[in-house]
Amino acid sequence: MSARTNCLKFFMSAELVFVLVSLTTSALAQNPQRLNFNSDYTIHIVKNGAVITPSSSIPQSGMGSTHAHSNVHIFQHNGMPATNTVRPLAGPPLAGYFYETPASIACVYNLVTPTPGCNPNNVSLVPTGGSKAIAIVDAYYAPNAMADLTAFSRQFGLPLPTAATFQVVYATASGTQTTRPPAYDAGWEVEQSLDVQWAHAMAPNAKIILVEAASNSFADLLGAELLAGRLVAAAGGGQVSNSWGGSEFPQEAAYDSYFSTNGVVYFASTGDSPGTEWPSVSANVVAVGGTSVSRNPITGAFLGESAWNNGGGGPSLYVSRPAYQNSVQSIIGGATRGVPDVAAVANPTTGVWVFDSNAGGWIVVGGTSVASPVVAAITNNAGRFSLSSNAELTRIYGNPSMFFDVTHGICGPYAGYWAAAGWDFCAGVGSPAGRGIL
Repeated sequence: MSARTNCLKFFMSAELVFVLVSLTTSALAQNPQRLNFNSDYTIHIVKNGAVITPSSSIPQSGMGSTHAHSNVHIFQHNGMPATNTVRPLAGPPLAGYFYETPASIACVYNLVTPTPGCNPNNVSLVPTGGSKAIAIVDAYYAPNAMADLTAFSRQFGLPLPTAATFQVVYATASGTQTTRPPAYDAGWEVEQSLDVQWAHAMAPNAKIILVEAASNSFADLLGAELLAGRLVAAAGGGQVSNSWGGSEFPQEAAYDSYFSTNGVVYFASTGDSPGTEWPSVSANVVAVGGTSVSRNPITGAFLGESAWNNGGGGPSLYVSRPAYQNSVQSIIGGATRGVPDVAAVANPTTGVWVFDSNAGGWIVVGGTSVASPVVAAITNNAGRFSLSSNAELTRIYGNPSMFFDVTHGICGPYAGYWAAAGWDFCAGVGSPAGRGIL
């Protein structure tokens, strides 16, 4: 029986206030995981903890159309001890918490034979499969990417990365490769740890290529995008995942060619606030929104999946509706592109485990930055190697029954969008429904 048949009720988180604080000794004292952020961050207080957003994920005023932000957030559970201990094949690094592991997400999304409840503390069967390549495009330098991926893989029983299966390359704005690593940024490093580790978790036999842009400017990131597309195509095809974005701008469609390498499908997070952002609205990109995984707070049993209220979505400000969305024209309500196309786990308070040595070891992470590499890797694992994003999106909209239809939850400006039967602005056509049919 599918884990999804046990959908009982859904939990909606309340809107809470963000407080901007500077990195001070007192602030660090509130954060037992010793997150090594070197600039401002926000703390979003919730009943059982706090969502910590690094400066890399805070949109900068006046820079939305020239610079990107990441979409990653760290959840600090009240009283949860810090740990950097890696115990091979031990499941969650801290027992008793119900945050997601590769095995529990594989169970929820039917990538393995489901176990009732998909409790992260009880399931250990991780995905197998994957082939060709998945590229991750991010900004700045992650010096411990290989070591942290190795630690993550040991903990959860995934294949250990090698020089042949994991590659880090540095990109220039012109799309060429350089030997000079970018500058370091702590928030973007967490982003890279998340992207690399969860792409590997969902498609463990695919080659992972981390392409690091010199900065978070669109100019540098688009250069990295060109390089990523060429490297994936040279590996026989595959996917490129982008967990970053910025405000829409009138000329955005002029950059569609950066997401058009033959044999490559591009994915991008829709963002972690109501509304839309680029490049997820590009007609050449699979836009990935966010969901919340609901679990019984006593037993940890999976209850269901709802739209994440902070996930990005809505009609694009500038992109015309592509032909593959003609079937949902009446829902979009206009002549523009609607996002997301699909969705997956993203809510930080129901987040996933990530290992980042510079952040103190094990952390719980969320944001649509989780959803993009997860969906890209599941697509890889399913053997879906479309020749373009347009071809992949035509398949997605032509076969919506291949996804789990997320029908609960709200999102959007003024909480004005509702998840509903069929495509919607909160979860698109839905979330992954299994390796065999995706």
